[in-house]
Amino acid sequence: MHTSVHWLENVAFEAKSESGHQIIMDGAEAYGGENRGPRPMELILMGLGGCASFDIVTILKKSRQDVTGVQCQLKAERADTIPAVFTKIHLHFVVTGKAIKEKQVAKAVELSAEKYCSASKMLSDGGVEITHDFEIIEAEA
Repeated sequence: MHTSVHWLENVAFEAKSESGHQIIMDGAEAYGGENRGPRPMELILMGLGGCASFDIVTILKKSRQDVTGVQCQLKAERADTIPAVFTKIHLHFVVTGKAIKEKQVAKAVELSAEKYCSASKMLSDGGVEITHDFEIIEAEA
């Protein structure tokens, strides 16, 4: 896997992925940014949410759950000193579907956290305290 990041101006950068996608990252106005894109640390958090959500959807589909939606809401705390690394991250999954079994969602969250989510593993091995919970919403008929 590879990517490239190049400076645009001030504190804005364009990242291009190996798969052909691009995204603009920008700093806060306090640092000379123009708020043209997410901050790099926000992208790390988004990546974690995407990685874990991918796992949850895949695992629930394999366990034949009638999933119609998965949302991952993340809240993170960062160190007060430089480098301002993540110290705690909480992932809250909202799973929508028909007759979804709580036991299956709990298992999917556990498997993602402990076995499958590369981003979660990398961050937790780096000292970030990561917690999870979930809720299930019955889809309308």
